[in-house]
Amino acid sequence: MKKVFIKDIAKHLGEEVKLQGWVRNIRSSGKLLFIIVRDGTSEIQAVAFLPELGEEKAELAKTLTLESSLEIIGIPKEHPKQKGVYELSVIDVKPIQISHDYPIAKKEHGTDFLLSNRHLWLRSSRQWAVMKIRHTVYYAICDYLNENGFYRFDSPILTPSACEGTTTLFEVPYFDEGNAYLSQSGQLYLEAGIMSLGRVYDFGPVFRAEKSKTRKHLTEFWMMDAEAAFVEHEENMKIQEGLIRFVIRRVLERNLSDLELLERDTERLKKADTPFRRITHREAIDQLKAKGVEIDYNDDFGAQEEAMLTEGSEVPLFIERWPKAIKAFYMKRDPENPDLVLGNDIIAPDGFGEIIGGSQREDNFDFLKSRMIDDNMSLEEYQWYLDLRQYGSVPHSGFGIGLERLVAWMSGVQHIRETIPFPRMIYRIYP
Repeated sequence: MKKVFIKDIAKHLGEEVKLQGWVRNIRSSGKLLFIIVRDGTSEIQAVAFLPELGEEKAELAKTLTLESSLEIIGIPKEHPKQKGVYELSVIDVKPIQISHDYPIAKKEHGTDFLLSNRHLWLRSSRQWAVMKIRHTVYYAICDYLNENGFYRFDSPILTPSACEGTTTLFEVPYFDEGNAYLSQSGQLYLEAGIMSLGRVYDFGPVFRAEKSKTRKHLTEFWMMDAEAAFVEHEENMKIQEGLIRFVIRRVLERNLSDLELLERDTERLKKADTPFRRITHREAIDQLKAKGVEIDYNDDFGAQEEAMLTEGSEVPLFIERWPKAIKAFYMKRDPENPDLVLGNDIIAPDGFGEIIGGSQREDNFDFLKSRMIDDNMSLEEYQWYLDLRQYGSVPHSGFGIGLERLVAWMSGVQHIRETIPFPRMIYRIYP
């Protein structure tokens, strides 16, 4: 008896096979029992003709309930009316564990209920599709970087100081050393890595103690940070655009059925795989002012402003050359205007907002030290970071991608809490 995955069922037509999985749905019609079985790879309709099963097996089959686990033996065949769709003629059914009163029924449930039952909600068709897209996006990012000369370089999660200020840090007691902090970003450590490996990236959880309740914020999320030696602003943006377009193609190639299940407009994604638009921060402010927004030239953008800037656009938007006053200390000044930095954000269309933040890094020791003093940063705590500018400093750049925001855009999911298995928000840490 050959055990197979449902995704491979077309390779075994006419053979007797064994499937193991869970009951997605079950219904009876006279002497027929229709069982929708899922196994993580896909799902299939199993059709049992009860008189042929025999009394004992038929009674066992009748005990199956929603989300019961089972082992089922049968012969796969093509659906008589739907080309490319397969079903299983059941020979035997063996319940593994009968599920009683599964709490997520076929009715509308409130968000709070679903989040409290996230461990079960993950089994639903939509959440299953989103998690598969997440898997594709994660490995597409890694594949692109691996193919473009980047090395995986893991940065620490526990850090002695902040990357971008301490106001949104989680403190952790650390033995006799006082307090450590959960990492907001691996960027500074990656800058050390490029002096060894040239191009590096990390990919892991980061933490922001930011008291935000928007649909785009989590307190724990997954971030990919990349850094590259001898790469300046223009090349940095070229790498970023290449990566996002690579991800789009990979998702369309591997997750088309998942996108269809989620009712994602795949034509919109296809159209996004073309050269991105580009404007400066000042031009963005001018556009918003022209639309009646009250905003100043040293202001950042919120979700509403980002949506307005990409309104009607089919491709993501680069916003570059930001005011130094609102960007991090490590960003390199624009040589044409020292009040600006060579930084960029990429804003996804259709209201999905920022998906990448990047910049050329300041490689001059004196300029960096001066900026840190201006920002009242502890030079002692960051001496190791300053050292990088004293021993073989080179022009270099980097960027970061929030995995969940990118998954939200790819899948069309409007709330970021559905793009991570167990979301952590300021009002929720269970389950």
